Amino acid sequence: MEDPESILFKFKGYYFYKLRLNIDFLENLEDFEIREDDVFIITYPKSGTIWFQQILSLIYFEEHRKRTANLNTVDQVPFLEYYSKKIDFAERPSPRLFSTHLPYYLFPSGAKNKKPKIIYVYRNPKDVVCSYYYFFKNVILKITGSFEEFFEQFLEGKVVGSLWFDHIKGWYEQKSHFNIQFMMYEEIKKDLRGSILKVCKFLGKELSDEDIDSVVAQAMFENMKSDPRANYDIIMQSDGVPKKGHFLRKGTIGDWKNHMTVEQNERFDKIFQREMKDFPLKFIWDMNDE
Repeated sequence: MEDPESILFKFKGYYFYKLRLNIDFLENLEDFEIREDDVFIITYPKSGTIWFQQILSLIYFEEHRKRTANLNTVDQVPFLEYYSKKIDFAERPSPRLFSTHLPYYLFPSGAKNKKPKIIYVYRNPKDVVCSYYYFFKNVILKITGSFEEFFEQFLEGKVVGSLWFDHIKGWYEQKSHFNIQFMMYEEIKKDLRGSILKVCKFLGKELSDEDIDSVVAQAMFENMKSDPRANYDIIMQSDGVPKKGHFLRKGTIGDWKNHMTVEQNERFDKIFQREMKDFPLKFIWDMNDE
């Protein structure tokens, strides 16, 4: 497998992806000026980021919802730390929408006073590690290493996003300092319409039933996968790295069962129970779980 250090950049104990990272911006991120009406999607990688970029774009932009303009979601809900186009975020009109993988301690400090709306989307970590493996295998590096090797890297936190357990626990433990709504990937998958209504309520956005229907239809995974505005394939092409897969792969619940051995699953469960003891957020591991 590729040496993780070849693509990782470590900053204040957290691993970033070297490509597209603006180091100067990162070093001054603490002082990034937050607005009260800013909206942030926060995720650990492979937890529904692109999906929520599409959902927010559909909620906020009528021209996106009605397909009257060809606007990419990555431009409408740009990554705070990875946005590669030369653009001044300070010039963007309000409300500004952002996505980020930042841990709570690297997030701009102004968020604690201005209280922008933050949506933290989390996904069961077994599916995260499987999705992540295929993302690196087919999209980023075309790695030749095995799932077993990547599984170890994930558990050691030697991936973009560092340790999954630290990321979600950190944000949850600091939730009283932020205006934050936690959303479970699996619940969104099971009840997309109900989840979108919940998001709209949190954001203070009132849409007609017709508009909600449009958001739901266009936010369905298979529809997104074929939508060039939302599927990120254009971003892959611009990196100049040969790819053999798509940015969006399956988006399913329980795919980990097709990849983890019994031993890996038992080991993961043991670590999860130790690290997440008494953690109050619910997790769904299988499509049939309630």
